[in-house]
Parts: sequence; structure tokens; C-alpha cells
Amino acid sequence: MFTNPPPDQVRRLLQEVKTIAVVGLSPRPDRPSHRVAKGMQGFGYRIVPVRPAVAEVLGEKAYPHLSDIPHPIDLVDVFRSADQIDPIVDECIAMGVKRLWLQDGVINEKAAERARAAGITVVMDRCVWRDYLDLIP
Repeated sequence: MFTNPPPDQVRRLLQEVKTIAVVGLSPRPDRPSHRVAKGMQGFGYRIVPVRPAVAEVLGEKAYPHLSDIPHPIDLVDVFRSADQIDPIVDECIAMGVKRLWLQDGVINEKAAERARAAGITVVMDRCVWRDYLDLIP
């Protein structure tokens, strides 16, 4: 049974991270992915949009796939349905990503356990923006 890291470990993760790749980041301001990413950008994080067929979101160049990003990523934050998580985990493992965050409602225990077995810290079914507000003074 998957369990999320304890709050002190999530706090440490949020303090260490500087660059967040947001998979499924919508260019539409009314979408949750846009609001959350914009909020995290406001806290000083660099947001890297991962969304095919979009040139940029929130003033940052967008990439079709995680593996297209030419610089290191500290955290992959996912706004995709649970049945689309396996290929994202595959990319994270291949790229050596150390942290994976699956947003509210994104639950894929098998993929999360596979990522964890590969040495990736996984937070699942939680909102990174809300946790930031709750955990960072």
C-alpha cells in the first residue's frame, strides 16, 4: 500500500526544488494546472511546461515531452489522468529524475511504487501549491 512521505520530508523536498516540469500544463488560466503552476512560479520556482502543440505557457518555453527538456529538472509535477502515468514514470526513470509529484486525483499506485523502487521520491494525490502553503512558513 502506497503512502506519501511524511510532512517534514515533503517540506524538505519543496525547499530543495528550484525547477518544476509541469506535465499537462494548460495555457488556459481557468484550468487547475495553470493556476497551480502560476502560484508556484509566484513562490520563485522556475516552471517548465510539458505539453505538445504549445509554444509557451506562463512565459516559459514548452516542451512536448519530458525527455525534450535540455536542462536538469528538480521535480516533475503531473496533471494527467492516472492511466497516463506509466510512460511518464518511464521517462523519469530514464532521465534520472529524483522527485515525482502526482496532483490531486492522480492515483496510480503501481506506477508510484515502480518509481519509488527506481529511487524516485513520490508524492501522490496531493496539490503541490496547497502543500507549499501548508508547509513553508
